[in-house]
Amino acid sequence: MVTFVDRVVLHVKGGDGGHGAASIRREKFKPLAGPDGANGGRGGNVILEVSGSTTTLLTYHHKPHQKASSGDFGKGDLRHGAHGEDLILPVPDGTVVQTEDGQVLADLVGIGSRFVAARGGQGGLGNAALASTKRKAPGFALLGEPGEERRLVLELKSVADVALVGYPSAGKSSLIAAMSAARPKIADYPFTTLVPNLGVVEAGQFRYTIADVPGLIPGASQGKGLGLDFLRHIERCHVIVHVLDAAALESERDPLGDLRTIEAELAAYAEGLDADAGARVPLLERPTVIVLNKTDLPDGADMADLVRESLGERGLPVLEVSAVSHKGLRELSFVLGRLVEQARAALPEPARAPIVLTPPSVDAKGFRVVTEQYDGATAYRVIGDKPERWVRQTHFANDEAVGYLADRLARLGVEDELYKAGAVAGDTVLIGPGEDAVVFDWEPTMIGGAELLLGRRGTDRRMEDHHRPTREEKREEQKARTAARMGRIAAMEEERRSGHWADPASEEPGPAPARPAADPEDETDRTSEV
Repeated sequence: MVTFVDRVVLHVKGGDGGHGAASIRREKFKPLAGPDGANGGRGGNVILEVSGSTTTLLTYHHKPHQKASSGDFGKGDLRHGAHGEDLILPVPDGTVVQTEDGQVLADLVGIGSRFVAARGGQGGLGNAALASTKRKAPGFALLGEPGEERRLVLELKSVADVALVGYPSAGKSSLIAAMSAARPKIADYPFTTLVPNLGVVEAGQFRYTIADVPGLIPGASQGKGLGLDFLRHIERCHVIVHVLDAAALESERDPLGDLRTIEAELAAYAEGLDADAGARVPLLERPTVIVLNKTDLPDGADMADLVRESLGERGLPVLEVSAVSHKGLRELSFVLGRLVEQARAALPEPARAPIVLTPPSVDAKGFRVVTEQYDGATAYRVIGDKPERWVRQTHFANDEAVGYLADRLARLGVEDELYKAGAVAGDTVLIGPGEDAVVFDWEPTMIGGAELLLGRRGTDRRMEDHHRPTREEKREEQKARTAARMGRIAAMEEERRSGHWADPASEEPGPAPARPAADPEDETDRTSEV
């Protein structure tokens, strides 16, 4: 059964925001007393927090999908929806949060460190918040935004001052058990240690942590054995201790050969590590101690005598110890304590990052329009935080809500940018990135405001006529009206010149039109009728 996991892929999703409410207050003698729809609640965040009681990522290995609670929807009588609760996920100290492509988002070191892995969606506004002097009783409300959804990679890098590295069965677990209160599994076969073990060592005024890394073999940096999975646990250490088996049972092995092999594996692993080390000392330049273990055995003492001089030529501290008889352990603990103290003192003080305020430009639009191909035709995609958020908040089954969206986009300047990009009526417009974008057939005449709203709530007369004239049709209609008007003016001028009606501006009135003679028969008929 798996008991330790130091790398998981975590799927997190923030809670969805609650929808706003569209409600009208009704009182006695006031059946329509005004809008009283409240706002929806905010969705909960998913937060990673370092916990001292958590030492493994095993929980998220079994439950890789984590979701925060959603906000409640708004109600009438100005009753706002409840906010969703944040989901706190405890992680071990030293957890690194990355994207799937390797981008580091957070390095959580220190109890209580937090990182918001997925933010909850904002709640939608109710019609009470959308009311204005022109839109006194909106018949719609805004929808809540969906929570952020992300796929993260969590890696655990142990936070230890000293790292014990060496071949399997070199005695690393026995050494950490003898020097601290840690009780790792100890056996007489290779690869007994399958997970890193941490222990706290106290030697006089020194106090530091020591990590036992699973055994390394040739090719560990290329994935052989267990070394590749656990080499990350030595990245944060200050001191490296090479534990050499002075009484190895294999005849082809010796402490010098083991040391060269382990150093080669560390060098291969450090090639891709030191480039991003930042302020840390490169792995191969950190203080190093060589420990000859199992020198209480006759074979171990003889081997120590043979390699002592060769190891001393490296200029590194060489100590002969025994985890069983505790030979040399006190001296080793003080040597490591002094090296750790020196390494801590050499660390630069963490500089507080300056607060940089970058206000948006005065003419910043907050969106952009790009041209692309969509279904074999030219389409225009609008990309920006505000337009995308507004589209997510719109209830497209409500005509008034769609008209409100058109007003907001027009005020933001989306139509002007579409004109500049060459869009005409009927072109395809997409708002949002990727395949989740909302597709519109653009109608540039969708302008106006709340003063144009007529009819029952939830309707917008601008949405009724789907056959609106284009700019070219409007120009032709205007030309036709102008031509008809000029024709009428010309006809009236011709009548005036022909004398059918007098010109008030002239001093002498023109001759009156001749009156036709009366027909006697008509006079007779008219007299008889009287």
